[in-house]
Amino acid sequence: MISASDFRNGVTFEMDGQVMQVVEFQHVKPGKGAAFVRTKIRNVISGAVVETSFNPTAKFENAFVEKKDMEYSYNDGDLYYFMDGESYELVPINANVLGDSFRFVKDGMSCKVMSYKGKVFGVEPPTFVELEITQTDPGFKGDTATNVTKPAILETGAEIKVPLFISTGDRIRVDTRTGEYLERAKG
Repeated sequence: MISASDFRNGVTFEMDGQVMQVVEFQHVKPGKGAAFVRTKIRNVISGAVVETSFNPTAKFENAFVEKKDMEYSYNDGDLYYFMDGESYELVPINANVLGDSFRFVKDGMSCKVMSYKGKVFGVEPPTFVELEITQTDPGFKGDTATNVTKPAILETGAEIKVPLFISTGDRIRVDTRTGEYLERAKG
């Protein structure tokens, strides 16, 4: 059991049959009246964020979210298959669980598969990935104007904005959380 006074960012707990994760919290002790805990919590299954207040003595069941490193293998329609590195078992995961950042994942990349009581609710790709540009307008030497970008298609099919000096065939680093170009890949 966990009490509301023990809330910290990232803590997961069960509330009304749902698994919730603390996004933000603040212990408030007003001049008059009882203290309370103001929180912003996210439903880990649906992704919905709610702001609510709790009595510091309110108790909740701990929810243990399992994060397991698995390697993305291939997809077949709406099912994406991930291989467990220990048992070599292929686990099918539905496309609606993957999220927007999965567009930067290619075959063989390791991802964190998140589940609660055996039910997969999310896939977290690596934070930074190196990918090759498969299509973009040609780059010209000397095109270094700041904050000027052009569209580019990556080897995974995702489209992002890159600086003018990037050419087809270049390898770049991308932040999967924001979908932004970071830098040219070294080597």
